[in-house]
Amino acid sequence: MKFIDFHEDLAYASAYEDVRRVGQSSLMKLSLFPGSIVFGVVYPHVRTLGWRDEEMSSLYGGSAYSTSPSIEVLWTQVKFYRYLEDSGKVRIIGRGWDPIGVNLVLSLEGTDVMKEAYDIFILKDLGIRAIGLTWNYDTKFAASCRSKKDYGLTGEGEELVRLANRLGIILDVSHTSHRTTMEVCQASRRPVIASHSNVMKLKDSPRNLRDEAIEAIIKTGGVIGVTAINSTLPKPTLEGMVEAIKYVGESFGWEYVALGSDFLGVEELPSGFEGVEKVPALAELIGDKAEKFLWENGARVLRSYGLLPD
Repeated sequence: MKFIDFHEDLAYASAYEDVRRVGQSSLMKLSLFPGSIVFGVVYPHVRTLGWRDEEMSSLYGGSAYSTSPSIEVLWTQVKFYRYLEDSGKVRIIGRGWDPIGVNLVLSLEGTDVMKEAYDIFILKDLGIRAIGLTWNYDTKFAASCRSKKDYGLTGEGEELVRLANRLGIILDVSHTSHRTTMEVCQASRRPVIASHSNVMKLKDSPRNLRDEAIEAIIKTGGVIGVTAINSTLPKPTLEGMVEAIKYVGESFGWEYVALGSDFLGVEELPSGFEGVEKVPALAELIGDKAEKFLWENGARVLRSYGLLPD
């Protein structure tokens, strides 16, 4: 079995555990699924003064803290992924695909460290092939899901969308505001993804997508990566994930739903889905649509960007 997971925080987690061998996901665990592709997240933030963020803690569980963007952290995390590639542990998509190894798509979570849209040229040179327009903070490019005033996509954000389309960098609207999501989908000429988001109709959460937003994403040919964040699921269980997956598949089409676990980015995972080794259990509950969900839909998006061979 191979799969595509649109969101795993391998670099972030490497700061406090050996993700080569242990954790909710690890290179050792991923090697049991030859040819799989993981969106390896670059999350360039550090805690600020240790202040606990109550709203974030309620959203993600456990203890969440206010953070500040750091370009040094971006360099460190990109270097971590390049070290893994240089030592033969992974292949970074954009420079080939290893059908029997572990493959990573480097994905920037949020535009907080970017000073202008043309920074995207540097990011592409670093190997980044997907960009989330925001994390949980508003930026000069777009409003986030926690925005107090949803201003959507700015003029600079429109330029970023245009350049991403031109350079073949995937646009990700997880964490963006509703208006941002709609405007990115309208502006983009290539498939848009929500790498790790769930369904507002099943659970009211600022991190979840309204049906209108799901429709907008699928009109671009993109996918919704159903995620394992407990507070965004109808039930904090494997069955709750399946409910969200089936809602998207049965209501909007099985070609548009995928996996976006958020492994290593959350403290607590749904019961029955405690790590990447549980992906086969998820596949069993999905049934005959499992291959579409786990591989075909994501592969279609990657091929449309020239990131995976036919």
